[in-house]
Formats: sequence, structure tokens, C-alpha cells
Amino acid sequence: MQYRTLGRTGIKVSPYALGALMFATSVGNSDPEDSIQVIHKALDSGINLIDTSDVYGDSEEVVGRALKGRRDTVVLATKFGRPTGTDPNQQGTSRRWIMTAVENSLRRLQTDHIDLYQVHKLDPDTDIEETLSALTDLIRTGKVRAIGSSNTPAIDIVDTQWLSQRHGLARFRTEQLPYSILNRGIENDVLPAAQRYGLGTLVWGPLGQGMLTGRVRKGQQNDLSRARYFKHLSDERRIDIVEQLIPLADEAGLPLTHLAMAFTIAHPGVTSTLLGARTMEHLDDLLRGIGVALTDDILDRIDEIVPPGTDITRLDQAYVPPPVLDPALRRRPAGERSAA
Repeated sequence: MQYRTLGRTGIKVSPYALGALMFATSVGNSDPEDSIQVIHKALDSGINLIDTSDVYGDSEEVVGRALKGRRDTVVLATKFGRPTGTDPNQQGTSRRWIMTAVENSLRRLQTDHIDLYQVHKLDPDTDIEETLSALTDLIRTGKVRAIGSSNTPAIDIVDTQWLSQRHGLARFRTEQLPYSILNRGIENDVLPAAQRYGLGTLVWGPLGQGMLTGRVRKGQQNDLSRARYFKHLSDERRIDIVEQLIPLADEAGLPLTHLAMAFTIAHPGVTSTLLGARTMEHLDDLLRGIGVALTDDILDRIDEIVPPGTDITRLDQAYVPPPVLDPALRRRPAGERSAA
């Protein structure tokens, strides 16, 4: 395994990391003991970064059990900020919630520190200085080693870096965001901003939320593609791209999954790609793709199919700027629209 430096933290991480959402018994593997074996197999293979969140069901508990006796060799990352209950204060990025959320995660993970503590999403109701100040205190107490953000637009990456420098606060060292052959929009501005400020990047969804497994083909429907949460599996634009990628993968002598994985880590702005294995069978298939490196010719062919900086439809989970969601933010008052 060729390890990479996580931004400018000095922490060495594997180019493929283990995303832990699928270890939650409510949404992924219903057998915690099986999940623990999957985690151990990933660690034995050389993967040393595990990423979870306080909203991934009981994922933190499962990860904590799996790391008993192995904690010191693992770079452990988790996230906070999304609602964890019905109380309106059990969410967000206020100092009040951060101090509670970190203690909850430490207890579930059965550890005394978190290597990378990430804001799941910046909270527009909280002053960013409030958030950075609280996170700075966690670093000073040793409960957190480094901090990061996720789903952050480029303009906010710049803003938070400037605020940290101006006020002498800890700065975000990483950014977590979606990236795949089907969703390359972050190449326009987010990845360049991360590179300019020396941020490590953890990207998720390298298999295009299942589209780049090749299991969904043109003219074929299945129960998943009809389900509300899997509407993207019936998106004809994405399916058309998959139909062009399958012969390219065949020509390269690769499964489509391995082509998709290798594409993400070929970008110089990407530090590590999160793999979401639910079972040992899934993990074994993904591990076989760890040594794959794409040639310039294959990358050029991918660029022809999906031009750089292009999203083949926006993901439901992706960040959407407020003016895109709210017409009032992109329209002048009626009385001010005339140029006369």
C-alpha cells in the first residue's frame, strides 16, 4: 500500500479508506460480528483509515468494538452536525452541541480521541467562528487531533481558511465530498480550492451510488431502480454513460468497479477514496482493485465520455447552494428589476 499524507497534517493514510455507513445494522449489514470481520480484513489488507458518523445508526458502536486492540494503528474519522434526535439542539455546529456530540462519539467509539473530527455540513444558523473556536478547544484538550468539513462549496472553503488565519483558530485540514466518473463537478472549483489550501480530501461514492457496478443496464428495470431512494438507478443519462464505460473497462481488462475506483485516486487533489463494503464478498471484490492504476489513454477516453467538471445529474445528497433552492435569493424585488 502506497500511503499518502492527509493534507498537511503529517498523518499518513491509505489511498482507499473504509466508509462505515454500511456497518449500521439498520441500513447495512444486520450482523455486527460479520461487520467486525469485514473491518479486520480491510485493516489486514493495509487500509488504515475508517470514516463513520454519529448519524450512521449504530455504526460508531460497531467500529468501536472492531478497533479493540487495534486503535493505535487506525486513523479514525467521524462526523457530527446532522440531527441525531428530535431535540432542535441535537444537531448543528454550535459550541453547545459540539461539546456534547464529541463526548457521545468518544463513548460509542470506545476511544479517548478522534483523529479526524468533521463537520457533516456547515450550519448557516451558527457563526463559523463559534464552530471553529469550539473545535480548536477540542484539539487543545487532545480529544481531537485534526478537524475537517464536508459538502462545502469552494467559497466557504476559502472563507473558513481566512477566518482561521485571522483569528488564530484551528483550521479545517480536510474536505469530504462526492466524486466519481458520473459526478465530476467538484473538479471545477472545490478540488482546486482544497489543493490551494493544502487540504486532504476524502471522496465518497466512487461507484456512482451503484451505477458503476454495471448491474443496471439500458432497458433493464429492477426493484431497486423503482424505489424512492434509488431513483438515480433509472436515470437514462447515467445509464447511457455506463453503457459507454463498460466496453472501455473490458478493453482495459478491468471490472467496471475497479475502473471507477482507480479513476478517483488518479486525481492529484484526491487523498483517499471511501469504499462502502457491506459484506466480506463486497470487500474482497473491492480489494482486488486496489493495485489498479489507469493509463493516460484510459483517462483520456473517460474524459471523452464524461468531460472534466461535468455532473451527470446532481446527486440527492450533494450540496445545493441556497439561491438554487430559494427563488427569493436569486431575484431582485419586483420594483428593482427594471433598468429604466
